[in-house]
Amino acid sequence: MRAWRMVVGAGRDTARAVVMTSYDDRFSYSLYVPRVYSTLAVVVHGTDRDVLGYRDAFAGFAEENDCMILAPLFPADVPDPDGYKYLCRGQIRYDEILLGMVDEVAGRYDIATERFLLFGFSGGGHFTHRFLYLHPDRLLAASIGAPGAVTLLDGARPWPAGIADTADCLGHKIDPAAVAAIAVQLVVGEKDLSTDGIATDARHPAWIAGVNDAGVPRPARLHALRESLEHHGAQVRYDLVPEAAHDAPAIFPVVQAFFSDILS
Repeated sequence: MRAWRMVVGAGRDTARAVVMTSYDDRFSYSLYVPRVYSTLAVVVHGTDRDVLGYRDAFAGFAEENDCMILAPLFPADVPDPDGYKYLCRGQIRYDEILLGMVDEVAGRYDIATERFLLFGFSGGGHFTHRFLYLHPDRLLAASIGAPGAVTLLDGARPWPAGIADTADCLGHKIDPAAVAAIAVQLVVGEKDLSTDGIATDARHPAWIAGVNDAGVPRPARLHALRESLEHHGAQVRYDLVPEAAHDAPAIFPVVQAFFSDILS
């Protein structure tokens, strides 16, 4: 295994850093390290991959809540730009890559990472709710922001529309009761109504009639996910952000308020 390697550092005691992960050097992550830290929050980019923007937007939250920020980069050319959204493409397991990054941070810093906060927006929202299904034992809470398609907690549908065959295709049998034990926020802008780039049809593996098909906007998809989670006993906070469209910075304050509540 390669050594932990810093690529870029800036500011007080490398408070902001970009790191090539030793787990797989095609991937990297950025950290914000506050003066005091006891908890880790992971913030996952959307298709725009604005990793540094996400990290820096959470810097104030990090200082106020003694919470280190880890922002992974899942690059567009390894090998499928949408691969990370579904956790697995070919031989790449994006959930395991993230866990490898978390383990590296635990090895470098004196911080407990057995459970961490996880947020993702758009493509990151795809990643976050599917990671929650496979690894509820690793999470303090999950904030799922405006995914373009959802996986229902439905044992009658194949992955990624549902969870029927995850033991075979992902090596994890999903436990809905364990998922329901984790605090969940679903968050989307009230004007996030365009379906450009997210419409699916019956040929798409995530297609669910009336949920992920063409013409269904993101708030409706999140509503379907909410119903699915609540059906299994999950306590779900649903935030429809006034006046916001598909704009990550517009929902960051709502996510940070949710995480602050969890930590307090």
